[in-house]
Amino acid sequence: MFDMIISGGIVMIPILLASVVALALVAERFWSLRESRIAPASLVTQIWQWYKSNTLDDQRIEALSNNSPLGRILAAGLVNRRHPREIMKESIEDTGRQVAHELERFLNTLGTIASIAPLMGLLGTVTGMIQAFAAISTHGAGNPSVVAIGVAEALITTAAGLCVAIPTLIFYRHFRGKVDALVLKMEDEAMKIVDIIHGDREAAANASTKKK
Repeated sequence: MFDMIISGGIVMIPILLASVVALALVAERFWSLRESRIAPASLVTQIWQWYKSNTLDDQRIEALSNNSPLGRILAAGLVNRRHPREIMKESIEDTGRQVAHELERFLNTLGTIASIAPLMGLLGTVTGMIQAFAAISTHGAGNPSVVAIGVAEALITTAAGLCVAIPTLIFYRHFRGKVDALVLKMEDEAMKIVDIIHGDREAAANASTKKK
């Protein structure tokens, strides 16, 4: 394996570096984009219990904001829970855009690696063929071993570039889809809180009107 890497020439160095970076980013995204970390399942239920028991204070909202990305979005809305629905929704949407941007961290880097890895392999192909033709011009074409080094470099770098690009592209698409799904789920959970709080307020207002 090491001999094959050496045969790939100097272009193998950036290809190997790209593979190490891609592997590190994939591991980091798998850890960071866990649904249990981004959008805990019991968060909305807990907030509803606090709200109904009248224990939803600033301290709990601050703790909620530090709990998770979903908690941060919900906290932004709860800070404005006494304001009209539109203001509450607007604060949720503003924070949601910031959270979505943070969830996409490193994805552009993964996409870039998936794009440039085949190009680096192609560069190795070109340099290998240049080396092969230079050997032919110097020693002639009678001995195949003269051009073998250049051809080996061309083929190895092409294969290495594709081996890095293909799985990186797969993981890039996977994480992009996962971020989209998480963002949609957080939006849905946030709208539940808005509906719960303002629906309960409207119901209380209607009940008060009927009593009068």
